[in-house]
Amino acid sequence: MYIRFVNYLDKINQYRKSKISNRNFLVILAVIVGVLAGLAAAALKSLTHHIEEFLQSDWHWKYKYYLYFIFPMIGIFLTVLYIKYFIRRSKFETGLTPLLYAISKKSSRVEAHNIYSQVITAAVTVGFGGSTGLEAPIVTSGSAIGSNLGRFLGLSYREITMLVACGAAAGIAGAFNSPVAGIVFAIEILLPEFTIPAFIPLLLSAATAAVVARAFYTQQLFFLVTEGWRMDALIYYVLLAGLIGLFSIYFTKANYAVKGLFYKIKHPYTKVIVGGLMLGALVFLFPTLYGEGYITIKGLLKGDYLTVINNSIFEDYNNIPAVVILFTVVTIFMKSLATLITLGAGGNGGTFAPSLIMGGLMGFIFAYVVNLSGIAHLNVSNFIVAGMAAALGAIMHAPLTGIFLIAEITGGYILMVPLMITTAISYAINRSSQKHSIYTKALADKGELLSHEDKDTTVLNQMKLKYLIEKSYPQVQMNDMLALKMGEIIQSHKNICAVIDETGDFKGIIYIEELFQEMMNNADKENLKAADLVQSAPITITEGEDLKMVLEKMEQENVWILPVLTEQNRYLGFVSKTAIFNKYRALLMRQNDYMG
Repeated sequence: MYIRFVNYLDKINQYRKSKISNRNFLVILAVIVGVLAGLAAAALKSLTHHIEEFLQSDWHWKYKYYLYFIFPMIGIFLTVLYIKYFIRRSKFETGLTPLLYAISKKSSRVEAHNIYSQVITAAVTVGFGGSTGLEAPIVTSGSAIGSNLGRFLGLSYREITMLVACGAAAGIAGAFNSPVAGIVFAIEILLPEFTIPAFIPLLLSAATAAVVARAFYTQQLFFLVTEGWRMDALIYYVLLAGLIGLFSIYFTKANYAVKGLFYKIKHPYTKVIVGGLMLGALVFLFPTLYGEGYITIKGLLKGDYLTVINNSIFEDYNNIPAVVILFTVVTIFMKSLATLITLGAGGNGGTFAPSLIMGGLMGFIFAYVVNLSGIAHLNVSNFIVAGMAAALGAIMHAPLTGIFLIAEITGGYILMVPLMITTAISYAINRSSQKHSIYTKALADKGELLSHEDKDTTVLNQMKLKYLIEKSYPQVQMNDMLALKMGEIIQSHKNICAVIDETGDFKGIIYIEELFQEMMNNADKENLKAADLVQSAPITITEGEDLKMVLEKMEQENVWILPVLTEQNRYLGFVSKTAIFNKYRALLMRQNDYMG
């Protein structure tokens, strides 16, 4: 039945190719991806906000402090249960790292369940108060739509990858109603290189998603009223950028530290309890940390500078500027911890929204303090907006995304110069300390990151050693009589033979040339055993090793072929430079097709 379906699908594809070019077909699919991703974005935002309203509307405000203490834990617990029993996974990686891994190492294959599971788990996590963002889940959901549509239609790696990027661009466009930022995000984060032909599908997908999402979800995220920027304020934008750059380094390091702490907790429900209690306590003390946190930034942009401290247990002290300043600064650091705890405990979400919130709060408190000091009079809203762009650009290593996203969702194109200055400086400071972003470092450390800076490494990262192992080489056991094995060895047409023991453990190699010489010159050749000629291999490699390291070992030992073993020293076969280079050339041609 499956073979019939595949054959039928192949016939449809052949007919389609005869009627419409691949490029035009890709444009049509990009629009379809945009529609579906736009619907997913609208569904995620609506579902999340419905959960939030349901949990908050029927309770008197003074009781909400206590509800906040347990709501986040319930949300994370429901997420973990869903992952375990509905998609049957022991763990569920969040953020953009799994998506980048899929592009780099899995031929852009994003599992189909992500289309809906990202929406459900993110809505539950954030709706119940998890302090993360919805953007990474919707990007993954949109990318899963593109990936599975492309795979279903039997498209090539190049075309599937383009649809994955279209889905990501559509996700951002639908989530923020920002098609330009969606396009820039896909190019800056997902596509290793960019060419003009790639622009058309991205543009159509992002624009379609923005239209569809807006048709179902019309709320504007931010409103910014500004008269523009002043020359005498530029130095303060530079100072703000420096502070945010340093903070982004702290956040990156805190990310690894918190992940490490939760990694040590093996039982998933223990993680839920520990993380849920910690998060509940933080939200209880700092209600601003509940959910995405955009409502706080909205209040600040409207001029309500007490919105951070209001509705907290410290509200009675909101008439003391020093308390407001201290509370806001602490809130910034607590937001970073709350986000990382939510993700570490098992919740779903990303650091997209938290980056914007932390940056906005830093911009607010910087301008607020300067104004209180009397040194200068700064436009607080402008600095909030600049802070959001700078934090996003620095933390995610996506400065263009930060600039265009904030300009687009706030209508603050008039602030383009301050946005560029603050984002560029903060990004440069973070990049000077952190070569990779929080999403790419884990992949880079494992050599699994797709990078346009090193095309050789990019191509090698897509190759897996286990598929290059040649198992046709002859093998003998230590006590085998070589005279009896000569026919098999000659028929193999190989120049090397593996030697194993009776359990399959690797013992060494025999060079066929030396074997032939012994067979011609040794008078006692009938009694010659493999143990008599076995030599230690110059070096061995394991099946899980990175191919770049394999090639480096070959160069160091000046060899063309190496034996491949399991971690338990069992012989698997040999890998040769010839096999690696042949596969490399094939993938390089595919990459060139993809770039063009």
